[in-house]
Amino acid sequence: MKTILTNKYISIETRKRALQCYIEPVLMYGCEAWIISEQIQNKLEATEMWFLRQMLRIPWTAKKTNETVLNEANKRRPLVRTIKKRQATFLGHVMRRGKLEHLVTTGKFEGKRSRGRQREKIMDGLASWLGPGKVSDILAAIKDRDLWRDLIANAYKQGT
Repeated sequence: MKTILTNKYISIETRKRALQCYIEPVLMYGCEAWIISEQIQNKLEATEMWFLRQMLRIPWTAKKTNETVLNEANKRRPLVRTIKKRQATFLGHVMRRGKLEHLVTTGKFEGKRSRGRQREKIMDGLASWLGPGKVSDILAAIKDRDLWRDLIANAYKQGT
C-alpha cells in the first residue's frame, strides 16, 4: 500500500480514503476488547500521525508540528475516538445480552483478587470517556438502547 499512499499523482483525499478503508480496519482489529491506557493511546496517535506524514511525504527530520501536518492533510485524529465508540457499542451489546460476558465485564465472578494494584478495566476507561458518572449509572443507561446510543454519540462528537 505504500506505493498508493505516497503516490503524488493520486489526490490526498483518495489516499486518505484508502488509508481509512484498507489500513485502519487492520490496525483496529479486535479493538473492542482492548484496554486503552494512556501509553497505548499515545502509540495509536503516533501511528496515525506516522501514516499522515508518510502520505504527505514529510520526513521525520522535518520540524513540523502535528497540528501543522493535520492542517495540511485537512484531517482530525479520529482513531482513538472510533476505537472507544466501538468499545462502547460492543459493551452495550454484551451487557444487554446478560450471559457470561456480562459477569466477566462487571467482575462478578468467584475467586480471590490477585496481589498488587488493581488492573484497569474496560468499564473504567469507558466511564471516563463517556463523562462524569459512576459505573452503576452507565450500567443503568446500557439497558435503554436509545439512551445508550445518545450517550455514545455525544461523547464521540465532543472528541474526548
